[in-house]
Amino acid sequence: MTDMELTLATRRSALALAQSRAFARALEAAVPGLSLRELEVVTSGDKTQDRPLQDIGGKGLFIKELEEALLDGRADFAVHSIKDVPAELAPALRIACIPAREDPRDALVTRSGAPLAELPAGARIGTSSLRRAVALRAARPDLQIEPVRGNVDTRLRKVADGAFDAIVLALAGLKRLGLEGRATEVLSPEVSLPAIGQGALGIECRVEDARVHDVLARLADDETTVCVTAERAVMAAVEGSCRTPVAAYAVRAGDALWLRGLLAEPDGTRLRTAERRIAWPGDAREAARLGEELGAQLKKG
Repeated sequence: MTDMELTLATRRSALALAQSRAFARALEAAVPGLSLRELEVVTSGDKTQDRPLQDIGGKGLFIKELEEALLDGRADFAVHSIKDVPAELAPALRIACIPAREDPRDALVTRSGAPLAELPAGARIGTSSLRRAVALRAARPDLQIEPVRGNVDTRLRKVADGAFDAIVLALAGLKRLGLEGRATEVLSPEVSLPAIGQGALGIECRVEDARVHDVLARLADDETTVCVTAERAVMAAVEGSCRTPVAAYAVRAGDALWLRGLLAEPDGTRLRTAERRIAWPGDAREAARLGEELGAQLKKG
């Protein structure tokens, strides 16, 4: 192809920059003649660190200003953690690429080095995720679950300084920052079902930019796309938001797609789970139908 220069929009946090730059390097390697510029954006979610997300507008606040950069032409595409992307996109935008996923599981970081089962009664665990709080209370109802905000370094420092006995983070984030060794324990999906899309990126561009879409699609991973599409369909079906403890996790199990889901009330009550398996779908639309069906089952409860 002829030389092409594109601008990517990214949040300014260390984790966002690490994953955006890794994607950029891979894309430039895959597309001869492509060069990328970087537009760093501070989002509303980054600016407000002293209140829970559900009190200031939800996870969409981590992508709002990035999408504005796409819509006003300052950027050609944006790199998101897809778990931050709402089920419904602006009509002029689309997800052009979901690359291969990093490990989607949650990681526990404790000050003492003790795993979850060995933490003392009353230990203080920091998380602002309602999903994680539900999982922790189900596993250890004797623990104190308290809200915590801030970037990965800030949260790790709060454990080291004794503000918390432990925190729960996405293992993918620790890996992308080279901090995987800080994890005391990787929580199995049976203990903490991962967030919808956790560990995966969503690369967003304008609908009208077919050429940009085609470039980005070079790094799309078919298996990850199917799995994340199924998970996001669960979120849409239950009308999930940051006020809803909801999880969905899809994997390829041999020749099958295995989808597990969890839903509870905002206060953690009425916890229900469900799962389904189908033959590995031929396309993402079939995966979406599975997610819609599982989501409807969870919502019906």
